[in-house]
Amino acid sequence: MWETIADKVSGTALPTIKIEEPTVRMSFSINTSPFVGKEGKFVTSRNLRDRLYRELERNLAMKVEDGETADTFLVSGRGTLHLTILIENMRREGYEFMIGPPKVINKTVNGKLLEPYEIAAIEVPEEYMGSVVELLGKRRGQMLDMEASGPEGTSLLKYKVPTRGLIGLRNAILTASRGRAILNTIFDSYGPWAGDISSRDQGSLVAFEGGSTTSYACVNAQERGILFVKPGQDIYKGQIVGIHQRPGDLALNVCKKKAATNVRSNKETTVVLDEPLSYSLDDCIEYIQEDELVEVTPESIRMSKNPKISKKKNN
Repeated sequence: MWETIADKVSGTALPTIKIEEPTVRMSFSINTSPFVGKEGKFVTSRNLRDRLYRELERNLAMKVEDGETADTFLVSGRGTLHLTILIENMRREGYEFMIGPPKVINKTVNGKLLEPYEIAAIEVPEEYMGSVVELLGKRRGQMLDMEASGPEGTSLLKYKVPTRGLIGLRNAILTASRGRAILNTIFDSYGPWAGDISSRDQGSLVAFEGGSTTSYACVNAQERGILFVKPGQDIYKGQIVGIHQRPGDLALNVCKKKAATNVRSNKETTVVLDEPLSYSLDDCIEYIQEDELVEVTPESIRMSKNPKISKKKNN
């Protein structure tokens, strides 16, 4: 790589191609959920290790390091999209594993903490521009330029945003603009630490009992937030089954069955369930926080609380 083949007398070497340094790191580990081995072919740490290090042969911008334990690996790339493509390819190949939340790779230069920044270009209709500008402001974005783009009342915004502020931003902008905004980003440089960025405002609905979900339990649970699951779906203890409507997590039982009685009711009851929220792999990666994991298999994508971090908190 990066070598020039030329005439030895008058040959001139071409400038080397500079590969961008990784800016985001994620942990990959073996699947430890109760459903391990049910949907995937490659589930051991050896399978995971071989596949990740084999990826380095063709993916030059990626780095792989051994984690704190033998079954954990730290994978670094040029953003969440870069790593999500690898994850999606692996699940299609039959791999089953768990991933942690994306973390930005910072630097310390001359005693000062630096973090990666990216240039974000957002094309958005003027009617939604206020909501998008507010989102970028909360994520420490600095406006560089704003101009009209096209005859249909569309504006082009250019921002310099910390990479950690871009995590989860794409979905937030699509929601704020009703799916009409377009976001593109490119790495810019390392700059001073921008300060704290507010994380997810809502907590998670967490199952404290495993089993098969029931309509009776889901009706009660949907009063507390938005569910990811539907009746008749197998879940396990610690799995994230929805988004809490308030800050903080809430443990509940979505497998609870209605108690049988000898009293016959003449009044018919109609169970009305909201359509469960369907999250893609990208959505799940952007959703999880420090104490949460994404379980990836060829057939399913689930989210759960990290039992190791939960034990540390309890101790």
